[in-house]
Amino acid sequence: MMRVPRFALPVLALLVFASRVHAMPVIDQTDAIDYRVEALNDSNRNLTTRFGGPELALLEKLNRADLKHLQRLTQLIVPSSWRVEIDHSPFPKTYAAARSTPKLLIVDQPSQAFAAFEYGQQVYWGPVSSGRQAKPTPRGLYHLNWRARSRTSTLSGEWRLNWYFNFHNARGLAFHEFDLPGVPQSHACVRLLSRDAQWIYKWGVNWTLDKNGQLATPGTPVMILGNYAFGSPAPWISAGPIRTIALPGTLTP
Repeated sequence: MMRVPRFALPVLALLVFASRVHAMPVIDQTDAIDYRVEALNDSNRNLTTRFGGPELALLEKLNRADLKHLQRLTQLIVPSSWRVEIDHSPFPKTYAAARSTPKLLIVDQPSQAFAAFEYGQQVYWGPVSSGRQAKPTPRGLYHLNWRARSRTSTLSGEWRLNWYFNFHNARGLAFHEFDLPGVPQSHACVRLLSRDAQWIYKWGVNWTLDKNGQLATPGTPVMILGNYAFGSPAPWISAGPIRTIALPGTLTP
């Protein structure tokens, strides 16, 4: 048997290690995802023929519009790579101020998006349509109060509000499923995609009342941040990486 000189052993070990590293699959460790702005016209407006179901679902979130309205947009944000939805979130992955908070909902009105956190870790996100200019959604710190599978709007008996979760009892404001046209369009409620409304409905914790009907324990805290810049271009319609939303240092709007 041929003996290997002692001085050659480290070199052989490096060669073996290098060969193993070379054989390992290459994993993209880059967090940033690039996005392009694509003009929509009659020749490319039929998105269902160009994208699959999971891709369309992500495009709804990125463009803040449900599928019906997505195809009516003049511009579309499209990612360079398709990852799980939470990888495309504009919110930070962790929120230090919420590390001791079991559950927290944040709505950022400038970006028309929401995120759910559990002990400071982002677990879900989605688009919203908050209050129109004449009926703005109020900024502030609230809590989820009570929920209903479906309600009739007090503004019109023709509007059914599914997966309704109230957060402002005095004004009757809630998260619920309704049209997302790509702009703030509600009457101060927070509109959601159907799947996102269902998710919040099941995930959120409602208030508890004592025997006298007084608040015993509040529900999941809700932070509604900022004001939408009406009259300015939508900030999410931008090429390049998504800009991460800056959250406040404390749980206050």
